Amino acid sequence: MGICYIVGAGEFTPRDLAPREGDFVIAADGGLRALEGMSIRPDLLIGDLDSLGAYPLPEGVPLEKHPVEKDDTDTGIALAQGYAMGYRAFALYGCSGGRADHLLANFQSMCRMSRLGASVRLVAKEYDAYALTNASLTLPKRPSGTTVSIFCHGDKAEGVTLRGLYYPLEGYTLTCDHPLGVSNQHTHERAEVSVSNGTLLIVQYLSRAD
Repeated sequence: MGICYIVGAGEFTPRDLAPREGDFVIAADGGLRALEGMSIRPDLLIGDLDSLGAYPLPEGVPLEKHPVEKDDTDTGIALAQGYAMGYRAFALYGCSGGRADHLLANFQSMCRMSRLGASVRLVAKEYDAYALTNASLTLPKRPSGTTVSIFCHGDKAEGVTLRGLYYPLEGYTLTCDHPLGVSNQHTHERAEVSVSNGTLLIVQYLSRAD
């Protein structure tokens, strides 16, 4: 299957947002505005619609409406829906900026999906974020000096190996209470991150983050 694109109501960048045949596009509540601004018609509108208010809903787009009082975020519900449909590759847009607690919630949802075997990328204006569980990830090319930070999500992440970065690791154990992986840097255009047991949250900037 293709990529499931989920567009939320947060800070939006159009970078790499180009759905193709076989992909699926979900507007998570107010993300509908960003999609319509790019003339992209979603395949599904999902959420409690509190961010849309009186915004006119598109005709012919399936709507899955949820109550405001619920046990997950609109983004989390959209991820679960895409996963139930069989998608295992996700790209999140409009899921950064704004309230810090919403960003943390999105990071948690990403890591949950990663533990289920999905690959998830969050696209923000200044960085990309990835969740990685028991796997390896070759990061997209970036200039030498570009900032990369790696965090443990969960009690610990074992067998962490970093290559192509200024501070390398080999089979290291990261823990949730020591941010050892913050503010690393590319030394080569390509860098690789792997973890043998556990989940990592990876933040790769587009350039050096001072």
